[in-house]
Amino acid sequence: MIYIVIAYLWAAILLYILLGGADFGAGIIEMFTSPKNKQYTRTTMYQAIGPVWEANHMWLIIAIVVLFVGFPAIYTTVSTSLHIPLVIMLFGIIARGTAFTFRHYDAVVDNMQKVYNKIFVYSSFVTPFFLGVIAASTVSGKIDPSAGDFLSAYVFSWLNWFSVAVGFFTVAICGYLAAIFIIGETTDDGSRRRFIRKAKQMNVAAVVFGALVFIAAKTEGIPLDKWMFDNVVGVVAIIAALASLALLWYLLLKKGKVVIIRVLAGFQVTMILLAITLRHYPNIVIMKGGKYLSLVEHAGQEKTIYSLAMALLLGSILILPALFYLIYSFQKNKGEWH
Repeated sequence: MIYIVIAYLWAAILLYILLGGADFGAGIIEMFTSPKNKQYTRTTMYQAIGPVWEANHMWLIIAIVVLFVGFPAIYTTVSTSLHIPLVIMLFGIIARGTAFTFRHYDAVVDNMQKVYNKIFVYSSFVTPFFLGVIAASTVSGKIDPSAGDFLSAYVFSWLNWFSVAVGFFTVAICGYLAAIFIIGETTDDGSRRRFIRKAKQMNVAAVVFGALVFIAAKTEGIPLDKWMFDNVVGVVAIIAALASLALLWYLLLKKGKVVIIRVLAGFQVTMILLAITLRHYPNIVIMKGGKYLSLVEHAGQEKTIYSLAMALLLGSILILPALFYLIYSFQKNKGEWH
């Protein structure tokens, strides 16, 4: 049962990066859109994410609940040592959702719309940035549970070049996913070309920040290159990601390939996550001094894990069909949603 729970945890994190990431990326795309095209970008974004944007946070909630119930030692360590970036990320989620709702449903159109727009855009950047910071910090070896001062315990555990570089890389990935997903919602060739250009720009940004991640890892003694390239699965995953990237850009030149390019974009991110996490599995938290927290060794009691696995399996039967039907319904009638 422990492996069922771990699989759900990994899947929840992946789906939050893919779906929530594309959601955040819509705001990032808006941030780098010229004033004359902002309104069209917002309208297209509403069409793409509006009906289901709130459901994306379900994956984050599942991941948190799984850690809290099934792996209390891991949950306690992460939520304590990284509470500052966690709080900032949660404030970003709240601020973004609030701004998204008010700027769309506010009955009075006034100068507050400008405030809502700024909050939405900036929180769309801040939230995935700190999500990346948190993810990087858990494996950076900087967390020190025995630290004797505030800075060492709660600041230097995440404020380092590696975590910051991963934060910017995550922002670029979110922008890339959003641009790819929004291409399918465009209504004319000009808009399609504009979003393809945005996707290319975000792709370049991801490559640049990805290189900075490796440089930062090398500087700080984090064996990222070994995690990704010192095993057959990691190498195959990276090759598959590069091959799918080439195929995606080829298909972007052809119309009517919306579903395929979205699947390819999601596949790339999945392969990158697989390459990064497989090598140090099941150690999900790597701390200072070579200490670690393992999903296998530091799991909760067997009865707890069994109950959690059964709840996840039964929940999937009830929730996932409804979620897929929700997405299908709005895609089928997307022109009617405003």
